[in-house]
Amino acid sequence: MNESKRQKKVARAIQRELGDIFQKDVRHITGHAFITITEVGMTPDLGFARVYISMMMVENKQELIEKINHRKSEIRGKLGNGIGKQMRIVPDLEFFIDELQEEALRMDALIESLDIPPTEEDETEGNKD
Repeated sequence: MNESKRQKKVARAIQRELGDIFQKDVRHITGHAFITITEVGMTPDLGFARVYISMMMVENKQELIEKINHRKSEIRGKLGNGIGKQMRIVPDLEFFIDELQEEALRMDALIESLDIPPTEEDETEGNKD
């Protein structure tokens, strides 16, 4: 995505503010889940934000993301209280599960499980010690 400087600046501000909101203000929605705002993508008109979140200590991530999206107007209101002075319009929000971290862990486990025999070069280096 080729975002302008303004889009990136607004996205960073929203990411920071939403991080605070999820830590302090919406525990009644998220329970004991540990939630991190990993990325925010803005449309060119700054009217819509795609918010990617990483979740830990959650049994059913899909259920929680649906719950968050169902209550997004409440979250948007809290966001407006925090950044409303900086922006004319508080963007509409849509929340998505960021699966990048899980995919990286899965790839690491897959690589670790590979049985790769040492090459002759590796064995020679090992004998020098």
